[in-house]
Amino acid sequence: MRAVKTLFLLTALTLLLVFGGEAIAGQRGMTIALIMAVVMNGGAYFFSDKIALMSSGAQPVSREQLPRLYEVMERLTAKASLPMPKLYVIPQAAPNAFATGRNPSHASVAVTAGLMELMSDDELEGVIAHELSHVRNYDILITSIAATLAGAISWIGYMGRWAMIFGGFGGSRDDDRRGGGLAALLMILVAPIAALLIQLGISRQREFSADASGVRMVGHPNGLISALEKLGAYNSRIPMDVSPATASLFIVAPLSAGQVFSGLFSTHPPLSERIAVLRNMTVTR
Repeated sequence: MRAVKTLFLLTALTLLLVFGGEAIAGQRGMTIALIMAVVMNGGAYFFSDKIALMSSGAQPVSREQLPRLYEVMERLTAKASLPMPKLYVIPQAAPNAFATGRNPSHASVAVTAGLMELMSDDELEGVIAHELSHVRNYDILITSIAATLAGAISWIGYMGRWAMIFGGFGGSRDDDRRGGGLAALLMILVAPIAALLIQLGISRQREFSADASGVRMVGHPNGLISALEKLGAYNSRIPMDVSPATASLFIVAPLSAGQVFSGLFSTHPPLSERIAVLRNMTVTR
């Protein structure tokens, strides 16, 4: 069901991009929007993992440096029949982790130094299983596509505002008589907000799915539940120096310095809701 919801939301984003481009700049605008979607999605497909690792300050780690992480990762990848991802450590005190990469053969998992210090073996296993589920479900690719589509929509809205200031572009007087001017105005004002909310909806659906898949991979929810409780407690107090684009990848939303509010515009569902779903989950071996 969550996969169907994700597909529906991605379709909605694509249609919003295409029809937004048409409303603002006619047939030419639709063509430009489609080209932008293809180019930006291609960039996300090949380079989003490198950008995420570099912007988070992640450093590659060897088996000798972190044998405990390698042992957990090897055990779970064997159980899930996944290739071994590249492993990284982020030198930050707040416990957190994320996975990135366009497919299981090009995946990387990064954990913070704080996560390795604060998690028990069961909790670490729950976190790693969650991240491997993102890899197996191609969630990184899906959320990257959603982010680039939403960014393209926002860019079109931004350009549309400038076009209206300087006399418009691409449209005709006939379009205005048919209400095209009003449609363009609505798209300029509403489309970027709608795109953001759809993007957040996709991200939240994928977090629920990764929680459930991770629990099935391990065989019980106890480790992940305990980890989420601990992650919520520490990340509400310890800020992380991460970019807003990278923040959406982490298992829990990191507290950024200067953060004012969350909730409606959060990339993650509330931790209490995720934990409640896991407590009610039936795991069949």
